[in-house]
Amino acid sequence: MKSEAWMFAACTVFLVLVTPAYWFVTAASEHGGDWTGTSALVMCTLLTLMITLYLGFHANRMDPRPEDRKDGEIADGAGELGFFPPFSWWPLWTALTMAVSVFAVAMAAWWLLIIAAVVGFIALAGWNFEYYRGQFKH
Repeated sequence: MKSEAWMFAACTVFLVLVTPAYWFVTAASEHGGDWTGTSALVMCTLLTLMITLYLGFHANRMDPRPEDRKDGEIADGAGELGFFPPFSWWPLWTALTMAVSVFAVAMAAWWLLIIAAVVGFIALAGWNFEYYRGQFKH
């Protein structure tokens, strides 16, 4: 986790340097500054700082992983890495219903939003319960 903390720390330092430079360059333009871009960069800076602090906090309190140790070998990282789900069609249907929902709101087609909400509820329930039935039942 220390390597990830250092990566995010580098991104935070970069954003700390770039944000005031961006504000200064856009403030010198004829429009008087780009507050949208400056505030977005400030938010990105704070977000990367938050992730850096979180990873750094937890990196000091857990046993180092093989890739975090200087004497770590490739064989030290062998073994089960976790559960990786097999193929699933449910994320596709959930994403499509979300796209239809956004389209319905943009077009003020409330009848389409109701249909997308019902189909989206079914797709989300199917995605949540896909390991309780069928071939991949636990």
